[in-house]
Formats: sequence, C-alpha cells, structure tokens
Amino acid sequence: MHEPRTTMSRRDVLRTFGAGAALTAFSGVSLAGAQPAATAGRKRSIRVAHMTDPHIQPERDAVAGVAACLHHIQSQADKPALLLTGGDHVMDAFEEPFERADLQWKLLCKSFKDENSLPVRYCLGNHDIWGWNKGKSKTTGSESGWGKTMSLDRLELKKPYYSFDAGGWHFVVLDSIRVDPDDPNGYVGGLDDEQFEWLRGDLAANRTVNTLFLTHIPILSVSVLDTKVDKNMDMRVGGGVIYTDWPRVKRLMQENTQVKCVLSGHMHRIDRVEFLGVTHLCNGAVSANWWKGRHYETGEGYALVDLYDDGSVERQYVEFGWKARP
Repeated sequence: MHEPRTTMSRRDVLRTFGAGAALTAFSGVSLAGAQPAATAGRKRSIRVAHMTDPHIQPERDAVAGVAACLHHIQSQADKPALLLTGGDHVMDAFEEPFERADLQWKLLCKSFKDENSLPVRYCLGNHDIWGWNKGKSKTTGSESGWGKTMSLDRLELKKPYYSFDAGGWHFVVLDSIRVDPDDPNGYVGGLDDEQFEWLRGDLAANRTVNTLFLTHIPILSVSVLDTKVDKNMDMRVGGGVIYTDWPRVKRLMQENTQVKCVLSGHMHRIDRVEFLGVTHLCNGAVSANWWKGRHYETGEGYALVDLYDDGSVERQYVEFGWKARP
C-alpha cells in the first residue's frame, strides 16, 4: 500500500482526536464479529453486505476468489438486500500503465456482471485511481480516463461521491482520496472542500433519517495505531490511512446526530470504535493479505451489517473459506 509522506505523531493523534477517542479506541472496541448488547424492541431496517478491497488481478487466482466471495454472500440464508463495495476493486491502477489498469478493470466488471445478482453501490479506493503516480505509471495526466475518470466510467458512476436511500436509511458514499499536498504522486485521506460542502448540504436535507457513511479510508480506526514507532518512541500515523481533515468532519457529524455508522476498508483489518454516538466499522478485506493469505488477524472475508430502526448497528465478519494460491 502506497504510504504518503504526510504523518501524524502520537501527540498529534491525541491532540486531533482527543483523549476520549484514545480511551474509546483501546477500551471500547469489539474485534471480528463481537457486538454490543442488543436493544429491546428494535426492528431491523435492512441487511447489507460490505465487500471491500478485492484487489482483483490475473495472478493468484484472484478472479476465482472474487467470484467465491460473491457466491458466498448470495448464498446466505438471511440474504442481504444490498451489496456495498469499499474500494480498491483492482490490485492497482495508481502506479500502473494503461494496459495493466485496463486489464484489471475488465476482470472486475466481468466478475460482477457474471457472478452477482444483488444491487451494488460502489465506493472508490486509492488503488482504483489510474496514474496519479505519474513516474511509475508513465502518464502525463492528459490521457483519456486518467485519474478517477477510468474507475467512474467502469463503475458507471457520475461522481465519486453521492447519496441514496434504502431500507429506511440514508447512505452517503464518500470519496476519501485526495492528492497529497506534499507529494503530487501520492494521496492522503479526507474530503476536498467541494465535497465537504456537498456533504453539509446533503446531511441538512436528511436530518431525520438514520445515516450511514461509506468510505474507503477510515474516518476513525484503531488499526491505524498498529504502526511504526520512531527512535523517540513516537508512533507515526500516515496521512494515507486516516482522514487528515478529521476535526471538521467530526464537527459535522456532531452537528448531524442522524449519522450513526461509518463503514471503511483500506486497512485490511477488522475493528469497531464507538465514538460520539457513531459506530465506526473497519471491515477487513476480500483479498486479506492481497491474495497471499491472512493479513495479521484477518482472513479473506466480507461483512454482513444489520441496520436497525433505532439507529443501532450489528456487524458480522464472514470468512468465505478461501485458500491462498501461489
């Protein structure tokens, strides 16, 4: 995974997120499928499947792996009504020439066309963006389809961020990938100003509806803290694994208490953080360790997410039994 140069130290993390978030992160987290106690009298509004980071490629039998995941989701006895993808659909387009990026997108689109019957809503990831690293992709930025255009065309999206309603909930799909201001060949997490203002307006128009955010890079996640420690015993959190504009996004969510849940990917790991009335769920990866087996404690899988009329959320992480291929 490309790591931008923008970093946050442990002191920055505590200053930015607050001591309360740090305490929540280490004491209020449920791993894998563990859930808080159920609320009496609630009714499930909708069940969705969250399938993130498939990283499809011609190697390692990844095409068959994606198909196996799609089949597993659709074979659930309690079948989800909607499939949400979490980005990084392809192994990588960020640093690849057109031919390689094009091949991966063709494999992805064919897999979803041939192997899936559920309605799908797509979210972009950093690896879906073609050619932002101009040096490695050997692009100039003037090519047809360069940047996010290729993925939008292949996924038949008008914009990389949008909203919709399903099952009595409001869903907001966010584009969490921004150009790194310190490195034009890299990226950082967060929302650009135009998208942030759009989000403010969208939330204002839906204040009475339970709302879920779908993002690739986490807004808040414990797994980002499992990172490098420098010689001063200070943790360094890259700007490419968390929202660098967290303070304003946090304030916006506090102003809009209908936001109940955030689904993310990117980290290929599983965690749950409850903070300021919002449930943040990082939901592993279809490809786990990029089709090389388990990634830390996380195997190849997807999440089943139940959304309730009282705004509560339950998540199960389901491994679909894939064995890594050479």
